[in-house]
Amino acid sequence: MDFADKVVFVTGAGQGMGQAIVHHFGVAGAKVVAADINADAAAAAVAGFDDRGLALACNVADPASVKAAFAAVAERFGGVDIVVNSAGVGSVDAFLDTPDDNWMRVVGVNLTGTFLCCREGARLMRQCGAKGAIINVSSTAAMSGEGPSHYCASKAGVMGLTRSIARELAASGIRVNTIVPGPTNTPMMAGIPDEWMQSMIKAIPLGRMCEPEEIARVAAFLASDDAGFITGQNIAVNGGMAFI
Repeated sequence: MDFADKVVFVTGAGQGMGQAIVHHFGVAGAKVVAADINADAAAAAVAGFDDRGLALACNVADPASVKAAFAAVAERFGGVDIVVNSAGVGSVDAFLDTPDDNWMRVVGVNLTGTFLCCREGARLMRQCGAKGAIINVSSTAAMSGEGPSHYCASKAGVMGLTRSIARELAASGIRVNTIVPGPTNTPMMAGIPDEWMQSMIKAIPLGRMCEPEEIARVAAFLASDDAGFITGQNIAVNGGMAFI
């Protein structure tokens, strides 16, 4: 797929799915914006893309930080065509023992961060006249309930957010969809206890974890003209472990 002259804004770009998504769009010719709370990781994600790359330190849970990031994109590239919200965090907490701070942090990044970037991205798309695409990232855990309460709740919220804003933004020609990955080979996954990880893999009919590059290819499809009549949908990429 050719994304020449398209501007793609990716959160959580410093590692895992986000890093793979930045690389995939960059190789396809896009101008890529790597947004991550770790400035050095963001810079590494766009290394090699020269003037087509822009690295931004951005805390997606902070409205001021998100607004500043999109203002920087507007100044550098004049607008945005595609927003991919892949930033996410988790924490291994039993429900009754979940600290308030952990709840607020996980929901703040996974759900509030997605909302803030959707809002600012859509505002900039409308401002520059782009009939763009927004791609959010949820999790199969949102459907199965297998995982910490804050993580499952935040990722379920992403699905509801997508459906709502897809309806509202359709009149502006902006499509909004959600990728729903199963267990994926990312640094976040590496922090899960091995026994838990192995039990998840056993529940996947295809018998393995997803690779970040596979998520990137689905993101590219949803952003492309080939998906021009797809909006408000949850696209499961989980090896058959759950059906939407």
